[in-house]
Amino acid sequence: MTEVSLSQNGAVLTLHTPEGASRFHAIWLRDNAIDGATRDASNGQRLITMADLSLNATVRAAAVEGDTLALTFDPDGHDATYDLGWLAAHAYDQPQAREPGQLADGVEAWDGALNTAVPSGDYAALSSDDAARRDWLEMVRRYGFAKVTNLPVEEGNLYKIVDLFGYVRETNYGRHFEVRTEVNPVNLAFTGLGLQAHTDNPYRDPVPSIQVLSCLDNSATGGENMVVDGYACALRLKAENPAGFDLLAKYTARFSYSGSAGVKLQSRRPMIELDPDGTLRAVRFNSRSIAPLVDIPFEDMEAYYAAYRQLSDIIDDAAMEVVFKLEPGEAFVVDNTRVLHARKGYSGEGSRWLQGCYADKDGVLSTLAALEASA
Repeated sequence: MTEVSLSQNGAVLTLHTPEGASRFHAIWLRDNAIDGATRDASNGQRLITMADLSLNATVRAAAVEGDTLALTFDPDGHDATYDLGWLAAHAYDQPQAREPGQLADGVEAWDGALNTAVPSGDYAALSSDDAARRDWLEMVRRYGFAKVTNLPVEEGNLYKIVDLFGYVRETNYGRHFEVRTEVNPVNLAFTGLGLQAHTDNPYRDPVPSIQVLSCLDNSATGGENMVVDGYACALRLKAENPAGFDLLAKYTARFSYSGSAGVKLQSRRPMIELDPDGTLRAVRFNSRSIAPLVDIPFEDMEAYYAAYRQLSDIIDDAAMEVVFKLEPGEAFVVDNTRVLHARKGYSGEGSRWLQGCYADKDGVLSTLAALEASA
């Protein structure tokens, strides 16, 4: 049985249920009215602006009718109804976690133990079965990466992966880029050198949030791919050195790239980025692209570098790595705002050819949400 009461002259409405009471401000309820005069029925977008609302909005009348709450507002006299389940799902009168370094819902930190269960999906299933695609995208959201197997071994097959959830983000490297040994390369990624685990393109703002790497040939000795969970590394740093964690989250680092004619990319972002409530938002780590650090006060610079080095050592710890060698027809997707990727060095014998491209995480999350809603 749900009951309703008004207080503060109608400025606050309280719903009383067997589970407890939840308060709502009248201005919040008026702003979130779901009706044809307030929201478009087809897309849910508001038809009003804040200028159309009174900050002195109050509830004149309220009644529970079955699973619905019916309200009349002053001063505009607007009538609106609300599903009680919707109100329960959007209740904000409750304790809200605000712990620096907390993880968002549906996100799970991991380390090398995940080597025994690398998230993966078969391309044939992903392209034909919504349930398989939903499960694979959920793994990308949860772990920040996932493999794809049984792709056709052909140039441009990475676009087939992006088509599963979104659109390619073109950069100065092109719509896609080749990852193989080159003479006088514009980027160290195009050599046989081993690369420390890193996030790509931290010098961009916004950074490409999804990267796809697809294997067409991998007969060279070595060249295994590695992924490291930046969230897990940040949380380990917090556990071992809370003050260092705070420094990397508090101050902005700088990143830059100008390896091609007409290109000079620069950004100014923290290595560990938190939302205002403390939720881990992003990790940016790329020692090849770091620019001079000038935003840290003199008295904190040494401690900042110590934390930077400690984070680097954590990232390099083999216990944090998931390692796999891609075969032709295999690919992997990484959340580039979270998961660092690397590769071991490879020799000049044989050959190694990967193609890569970027996309945006909002496509992953939007497609996943739509699939979950229709399940």
